[in-house]
This record gives sequence, structure tokens and C-alpha cells, in this order.
Amino acid sequence: MTKPTPGSRWKSAVCDTEAVVVRPASSGAVPECGGVAMVPAAEAKPDGGTIAAGFDGGSQMGKRYHDEATGMEALCTKAGQGTLGVEGRAFALKEAKKLPSSD
Repeated sequence: MTKPTPGSRWKSAVCDTEAVVVRPASSGAVPECGGVAMVPAAEAKPDGGTIAAGFDGGSQMGKRYHDEATGMEALCTKAGQGTLGVEGRAFALKEAKKLPSSD
């Protein structure tokens, strides 16, 4: 199985979500979407998968998601119905850095 590396592209096995790994997990875990492991973008999507309960909150294009426990960070490049995550946990939305005041 392919390990995620910085810049590697992944697509969901259960919905239309696509993401780029910004920072891989320290454990080498594969990103998940909809509670199911994602597949590399170049590989064929398996048939018949469904989104697991509790992982149907969706993902937003252009948003960064991260997991504190593994250190994994991913950028969503195509929105979908599945929630991005890793090792059975949903990613948290990463907030933009606040810029200092220019006054």
C-alpha cells in the first residue's frame, strides 16, 4: 500500500472528496474520508463503498484539516459528503493564522 508523503494526492473511496497531504501522519497512517481509507488519486476507486455513520459531515474545498494525535494535515481540493480523518478520528478544521494589526 502507498504511504502518504507531503504533496501526495488522495481521493475518497466513498464520495467525491479529494485531498493533498500537507504533512503525513507520524504513524504512516493513510488518510480517511467518510470513515474509509482513501486511495491514491492515480488508482481506481473501489465500488460499493458507503460513508460510515458519524463521518457524513462533509469536507470543504480549500480548507485545511489536521489531527493533533498523529500530526497529519491535509488540504481538501475537491469537496464531498465524507468527513476527512485518520485512524478512525475526524480531522479538525485548521483555522487561518491571525495577521498582526497594521496600525
